[in-house]
Amino acid sequence: MFDFILSRYNYWIYIILMMIGLYAMIGKKNLIKKIIGMNIFQTAIILFFISTAAKRGGTLPIIEHAHGAHPIQAASYVNPLPHVLMLTAIVVMVSTLGVALAIVIAIYRRYNTLEEDEILNLKR
Repeated sequence: MFDFILSRYNYWIYIILMMIGLYAMIGKKNLIKKIIGMNIFQTAIILFFISTAAKRGGTLPIIEHAHGAHPIQAASYVNPLPHVLMLTAIVVMVSTLGVALAIVIAIYRRYNTLEEDEILNLKR
């Protein structure tokens, strides 16, 4: 059992990163810290999905000879779909970060603070 847990250490790292990001988003009151937590959370998810595409002994999904005597064994190739989807997720992550920072700048210009409690008190 202990060997099984140790052999999956990368998943434990992703879980720890996700929990750090989730704690920062929920537990912190500073808006910049919340954005950093969101970015850590998104990064952990991207790393998780990329690791699911890894395969021991897998080769690149490039077929050199389309017509040959050897049948194509799809199970021996690495799946490129998670990598392609995570490229899209990285673009979305950067875009989300940019929009969140722009909103934080607007909030700071209006309320002169980035603390959630102070902003809520000023709105009342």
